[in-house]
Amino acid sequence: MDLLNTLVDKGLRRELPTREEALAVLATSDDDLLDVVTAAGKVRRHWFGRRVKLNYLVNLKSGLCPEDCSYCSQRLGSTAGILKYTWLKPDEASQAAAAGLAGGAKRVCLVASGRGPTDRDVDRVSDTIKAIKDQNEGVEVCACLGLLSDGQAERLREAGADAYNHNLNTSEGTYAEITTTHTYADRVDTVQKAHAAGLSACSGLIAGMGESDEDLVDVVYSLRELDPDSVPVNFLIPFEGTPLAKEWNLTPQRCLRILAMVRFVCPDVEVRIAGGREVHLRTMQPLALHLANSIFLGDYLTSEGQAGKADLEMIADAGFEVEGAGEVTLPEHRVTAGGGCGSQAGAGCGSHEGAGCGSHDEGAGCGASQESAGCGSHEGGGVCGTAAAAPAGEPRTDLVAVRRRGAGTDLAPNA
Repeated sequence: MDLLNTLVDKGLRRELPTREEALAVLATSDDDLLDVVTAAGKVRRHWFGRRVKLNYLVNLKSGLCPEDCSYCSQRLGSTAGILKYTWLKPDEASQAAAAGLAGGAKRVCLVASGRGPTDRDVDRVSDTIKAIKDQNEGVEVCACLGLLSDGQAERLREAGADAYNHNLNTSEGTYAEITTTHTYADRVDTVQKAHAAGLSACSGLIAGMGESDEDLVDVVYSLRELDPDSVPVNFLIPFEGTPLAKEWNLTPQRCLRILAMVRFVCPDVEVRIAGGREVHLRTMQPLALHLANSIFLGDYLTSEGQAGKADLEMIADAGFEVEGAGEVTLPEHRVTAGGGCGSQAGAGCGSHEGAGCGSHDEGAGCGASQESAGCGSHEGGGVCGTAAAAPAGEPRTDLVAVRRRGAGTDLAPNA
């Protein structure tokens, strides 16, 4: 297929595809799906080999958020039966993080619900970052605390934070349909503040909220322009008790096409499969590893994920390897240039007009923003799809499980 050959060539050169080419990837048929995965896999392997980076979420403060993000179980007015608790103490958060690090994670993502942190909240998180780093040499820490005020990104950097997550979530044109309590521009501003403070920017999207192909391409091009080092791709978990509870728009094939499109547009950035992979990719998760080079291990913010042991087995069985703590995730040119997935020297991601790779955020975290649910989350969990299969085309509501273990509970975490 000429389209795929062109996209591979552009991906190896870090050249931005045209919008028409990106849309064409989303429009490919299921018959061509393996060809799409194979092509995008060549780009992924060129920049990242067969390494898979593991990330681990710690929900520092759950629920009770004043924002109205429609996808989020922690939103204002949500009746989802999630865990609700105020700030974990630094030693509690460090203990929770230790479980993920023992399972092979090299980055800990510290997330707190809310519009954005107060200065006192930044102090709390700074103490938590120090506690985790004091006890775990070489660990990366990413903070996800919502909208940042002036000077807060610099304070987090001084405390030892390596990265900051704030997702764009959807296109600028449809953002107001998803959230009304803050704007798309607010999200962009926070990602830019993180960049300016010397933090590695992490910003991604949520697919499956009823958006069009054009919306998906718009947000990924916007992300490329923002030039994050990592782009988490969430797939909507339609939590009962939220406005999007009936939005079951994704198939495993659709998810793979979306991941392939993101890889072609942002070829040399860390593409992370975030919330919803177990619910929507299900038994096709291993194929997604040919497109993305990063996943979350274990549970998410308010929902359960695939058992951590099953994650590790999946990676090994698919012929991939867990990225070691001493390995550098990003290609050398991005590290030496301070980040950027652009195709021209010094241009960063999206050096072409209209380019861009992501920018809204939700009150959720580190790309698991709307939190993903988990297959195999009960009784120690197995591989996704081990439950009785629903009729073809029926929503897999049985795979949405609220987290009842780990941070904020007395039960051991899943890692």
